[in-house]
Amino acid sequence: MSRIAYVNGRYLPHANAAVSIEDRGFQFADAVYEVCEIRDGEVIDPGLHLDRLERSLRELRIRMPMSRTALLVVMRQTAKRNRVRNGGVYVQVSRGEAHRDHAFPDASVPPTVVMTAKPHDRAKAEAQAEKGIAVITVPDNRWERVDIKSVGLLPNCLAKQAAKEAGAKEAWFVDGTGLVTEGSSTNAWIVTRDGALVTRSAEFGILRGITRTVLLEVAKRLGLRVEERSFTVAEAKAAKEAFITAATTLVMPVVSIDGTAIGNGHPGETALALRRAFHGSTERVPL
Repeated sequence: MSRIAYVNGRYLPHANAAVSIEDRGFQFADAVYEVCEIRDGEVIDPGLHLDRLERSLRELRIRMPMSRTALLVVMRQTAKRNRVRNGGVYVQVSRGEAHRDHAFPDASVPPTVVMTAKPHDRAKAEAQAEKGIAVITVPDNRWERVDIKSVGLLPNCLAKQAAKEAGAKEAWFVDGTGLVTEGSSTNAWIVTRDGALVTRSAEFGILRGITRTVLLEVAKRLGLRVEERSFTVAEAKAAKEAFITAATTLVMPVVSIDGTAIGNGHPGETALALRRAFHGSTERVPL
């Protein structure tokens, strides 16, 4: 079956889906995006994702292209038309098409909206979680407004490629003071030797991950002690456990950082318990 994309009001085969070469998302990365998990034919946490999408658009002064209700309808339709029961739906909104100029175009220019959906192999993901992943660290060379979910992801791409070439699955950014900020496409977590769950505060320097937000509630429900603070690479390497979170990975155990085994070198019980409990605290909307 041909994959279907939504572009500015039309559902089109991927081969026919296109935006203008003068779209500002293409020329300036003047766009934002969201990725929602689809699980068992339901959209996971759409309300939180739409909240963040609205915030990102406000921060860049791009207007909402349609109502939240309409956006959710299109997200569901895009997933349904691609017959995705387990996977993800990608939403991108740019400032729109205009003659190339760094300054914003006239306010009458409509935003460009693109959505796609694709399945993933849940069995493969679960097998990966049982095995765990390796992480490397790289200097954080991104712009300061990483709290905006912008499509300007070149440093993230370079970091992910560095991880791939090192035989790892993810790269953690480290700021100039030696503190871990976040992964190239994930939030970073550790479990200290005395059992505290630690992740950097989302007030500055990281994206407020939706999976991260929900997981904090899951941790509270499980009675875990949580500390929202920064941690060093050395503290992470000495931790009892480490893991990453994102809509595309959920809770994924980290078993090594820069070649150093974490804990006993196997996925930790805390990370696996959080992964099992995660969907008990999510909002779910049927396709």
